[in-house]
Amino acid sequence: MPSARLLVLFGSQTGTAQDVSERLGREARRRQLSCRVEALDSYPVVNLINEPVVIFVCATAGQGDPPDNMKSFWRFIFRRSLPSTALRQMDFAVLGLGDSSYAKFNFVAKKLHRRLLQLGGSALLPVCLGDDQHELGPDAAIDPWLQDLWEKVLGPHPVPLNLDLSPPGVPWPSKFTLQFLKDTPTSGPEELCVAGTDPQGPPSELQPFLAPMVSNQRVTGPLHFQDVRLIEFDISGSGMRPWLSLPHSFAAGDVVLIQPENTASHVQQFCQALGLDPEQHFTLQPREPGVTCPARLPQPCSMRRLVSQYLDIASVPRRSFFELLACLSPHELEREKLREFSSARGQEELCEYCTRPRRTALEVLCDFPHTAAAIPPDYLLDLLPLIRPRAFSIASSLRAHPSRLQILVAVVQYRTRLREPRRGLCSSWLASLDPVQGPVQVPLWVRSGGLTFPKTPDVPVIMVGPGTGVAPFRAAIQERVAQGETGNVLFFGCRRRDQDFYWEAEWEQLQARGCLTLVTAFSREQEQKLYVQHRLRALGQLVWELLDGRGAHFYLAGNAKYMPADVCDTLLSIFREEGGLSGPDATAYLAQLQRTRRFQTETWA
Repeated sequence: MPSARLLVLFGSQTGTAQDVSERLGREARRRQLSCRVEALDSYPVVNLINEPVVIFVCATAGQGDPPDNMKSFWRFIFRRSLPSTALRQMDFAVLGLGDSSYAKFNFVAKKLHRRLLQLGGSALLPVCLGDDQHELGPDAAIDPWLQDLWEKVLGPHPVPLNLDLSPPGVPWPSKFTLQFLKDTPTSGPEELCVAGTDPQGPPSELQPFLAPMVSNQRVTGPLHFQDVRLIEFDISGSGMRPWLSLPHSFAAGDVVLIQPENTASHVQQFCQALGLDPEQHFTLQPREPGVTCPARLPQPCSMRRLVSQYLDIASVPRRSFFELLACLSPHELEREKLREFSSARGQEELCEYCTRPRRTALEVLCDFPHTAAAIPPDYLLDLLPLIRPRAFSIASSLRAHPSRLQILVAVVQYRTRLREPRRGLCSSWLASLDPVQGPVQVPLWVRSGGLTFPKTPDVPVIMVGPGTGVAPFRAAIQERVAQGETGNVLFFGCRRRDQDFYWEAEWEQLQARGCLTLVTAFSREQEQKLYVQHRLRALGQLVWELLDGRGAHFYLAGNAKYMPADVCDTLLSIFREEGGLSGPDATAYLAQLQRTRRFQTETWA
């Protein structure tokens, strides 16, 4: 009796959906299920009619949009010509990854689930709604859902009688083997896979543009609690021009992706903990047919390069990390503790040890030294995720700065109960680069963002951007002013005028020219705190007139914690008091603005 054929298809924007899909693949193989894991746009979608069991793992990006690597699939699956019985032979389940601070929480997963039902598919389970905002992250919803999933999958598709479920304590085979080379390559083979400053095609993840850093300037005052940088890159050699379209150009609302590196001290610490020679070179070989090597990884590659540029040793590890460590550990006490962390009953303790204090994978390995020293190099790519690129709102317009790209970066640093401060990998790495000391190049590429601005002339825009949330609006204002658009209203909030008022002189100059209406809220300059929502309410009549009388578009960007909800509440009160709408009508009015994309948000945790 052949084992059931399982297909896992993912749509991933930041890599989390791919990580979850890989976990699904591992758990399936442990249950003796034949399983393939593929990106949705890499899979020939017409073959779905031949698949008995498919698990879809999809993130929701921006304003309810599908991730970039499932957009072709998305267009196909929603074709009206598809018959209602197209997928009648398919059992499916949908696992969604989203952020409940967004209005369209897990919109892609919910919509895909409904569409698969319309095409005749049979749902194994209700859609899983993973939430980044939960204290335990998406795993809080995923873990119980997966338990139910395996029961459902193994019901109609049982494990063959002559096969046993692989014991939980036995490690699954590694995806790759590392073939170590006896001699260090004399030529520079690693450099063959490094992007140049004159790429053949548009910059992309596989071929990023090595952008020279022009300046790296702190723009917060010395008394401000946070280091915020305005960083400028020279993109004159990238082929990006203002009259072209993505990916050969960028517009207001688009984002730049930057590929960071681990610090040299962390790389050294990791290699010492695992007994690795940083100068040792290797080639990577997939263990199973159909598995491809990471596209960005050069062959051959040095261990130093693998650890510094590819393995995310600074990430907070997931539960599967502890599960694999427990399988690999030769030390009884360490193995017992790792098993506890990877068990269902140990999740609160794991959260207390790892998630809440934001303990990194490297720190965990140092806490379990006997286990770390015994990890076979073959398992490195199973144990640790690849470093993901970080997205930053582009803070400049090609129309105003044709050969430059600017970003506003808040350097992430905070304290938990751990001795060492927590530091953001990418922001700290960028802050450490100093072009004054010598040439600096940063791998980057651009993609569409969550905000799109009106192309119709004379449509006003209202932008609410406290703190670094103002970055995409600077690009929008520069672009609109270059096009002769003067209906620009910016609500900007920060703590103090003399400490974190980004681009103060630029805003005042534009206001003097009649190109911008600037409204500020300095929260710490008076006894009672003043925020952007207070300034919005004070100018409620102007806001209502622009939205209802002149068809303005409303944009909101910034921290997701309280501000977006406070701004929405303020808008509802403006609709009631200035527009004379009832409570339900005000809610419906806001929903209509969201549906027609006249209200757009870009927030982050």
